[in-house]
Amino acid sequence: MQKPRKRGRIAIACCTSPRSTFLTPHTVFNWYDVDIWSEIAKYLGGKCLMRLAMANRWFHRLIMEGSIWKYACLRDLHVPSPCHVSFSWFKLYVSAFDGSHSYAFRQQEKHIDWMRIGAFFFESQSALLSEELCLPKKIPNEWELTETTVKTSGACVVHDVKTGIWIADLQLVRCPVCNLNTCEGTMQTLDARHIELFMEEGYKDGTWEFEDIGTHHIDKHSNGATGVIFDLKHIRSPNADAILDTKKWVGQPNDWQPRARVSRHAVAVNTNLQPNEGLHVKYQIMRGGANGPIVAIRISQQLV
Repeated sequence: MQKPRKRGRIAIACCTSPRSTFLTPHTVFNWYDVDIWSEIAKYLGGKCLMRLAMANRWFHRLIMEGSIWKYACLRDLHVPSPCHVSFSWFKLYVSAFDGSHSYAFRQQEKHIDWMRIGAFFFESQSALLSEELCLPKKIPNEWELTETTVKTSGACVVHDVKTGIWIADLQLVRCPVCNLNTCEGTMQTLDARHIELFMEEGYKDGTWEFEDIGTHHIDKHSNGATGVIFDLKHIRSPNADAILDTKKWVGQPNDWQPRARVSRHAVAVNTNLQPNEGLHVKYQIMRGGANGPIVAIRISQQLV
């Protein structure tokens, strides 16, 4: 019987970490390099940034830097940087992406559904509000009464708008939100707000309220429920053309799904309607205090 052969020795290689090709033999790689992780953070969404911030204290200090969240906020909202903000960029990011909307704070019993449209930017302090997907033949003058221009043309210009980033949502709410007692259906609302609104104490404690600035009645069939908000300074720019070119975003006549469009300086919504007897359109604004700037705008339509 043959003796069993002894197994030969097997050389075991030690595991070595891969070396980066861009490092020289004399370079020591620092895994806690601020510049490297700041660059990596530019490619991470909000949830990933928060997970990284919880890794340890070093990452928490780095990720919670205002510049990180400012970049993420402007990147994800596709808007330019405002000159000044009153709250931290982290809080602004959370306010924009935590799923909250205006009816979640108030009138929850009237709310049915909503969808986020996007963000746009007010560079000037004047806004053109309209119920049609076209510019009015005559832009209302500053000295004309807002209520009068809304009643006669279905459009108006408001001033003292707070500049900066605005968030736009499309809301579906139960009637009557207005003063009509004959409506038992639902109402569509283009709901736009300054990005800082939900953090303001005057809004959270209910001191700031919406005020009616005009209503318009359409006493015949209306093809769609539409609302448009323009930065008045940019109504002749290509940004406005992206809103006014309805062939690119408005649904076919038999498409009843709400459609929306946002550009850098404007936002619009449109929902095609079945046969009806007309629309009731209401314009509302909210000011940041008694003499404060306009911080929220609503254009609402309901069947009459």
